[in-house]
Amino acid sequence: MLGLAAIANSLAQVYSVNAVGYVNKDFQSGFTLFANPLDATSSGGNNLTNLFKNLSIGAADAVNYYQWNGTSFVIATYLGVLGAWDNDTIVLNPGEGGFINTVTAFTNTFVGEVKQGTLSNPIPKNFSIKSSMVPQKAAVDVLGLTALGAGDNLYKWNRTAGNYTIYTFLAAPNVWDPSVPELDVAEACFINAAAATSWDRTFSVNSP
Repeated sequence: MLGLAAIANSLAQVYSVNAVGYVNKDFQSGFTLFANPLDATSSGGNNLTNLFKNLSIGAADAVNYYQWNGTSFVIATYLGVLGAWDNDTIVLNPGEGGFINTVTAFTNTFVGEVKQGTLSNPIPKNFSIKSSMVPQKAAVDVLGLTALGAGDNLYKWNRTAGNYTIYTFLAAPNVWDPSVPELDVAEACFINAAAATSWDRTFSVNSP
């Protein structure tokens, strides 16, 4: 669920928009590959404590977060008995993603600003976890992922089956096998690129 409050001010010929809102993301038991859909830089930062500030689980429960660093996963654990993360140095910015593993299902409310303007999300060579920098549900070409090379792969996590659906980029413009993948709001994916590239998009809440 996405809620959006846009604050617009106009003066003479100058017009500006700041868009703030929230996204409710459901985390079912098991692994969920998710993204941070909003920028919380101006309201505490994109660290785990601020992004999951309303996280509430049983005292005997724990939630694990896994962030891919290019070669392995960096892990942080939220302990219900402490009500805190054991590693709060991890930052998850819009356009990035990671896994949450939980036994107890919960819903998290992400609060922050919608990224606007000319957005550039670098994709390194080999495997990385990436997402749209804008909180929208759409096919990846609509979301701006158009600069992959032929033979590059996108891995979409299937939480129910516990495996990946693999999509292969064949050629421009936007030819995929078996189909163009679609991402939900606050959903991330693995990308395996043969060469470094970028996920670029120009976005405005007035003309998405």
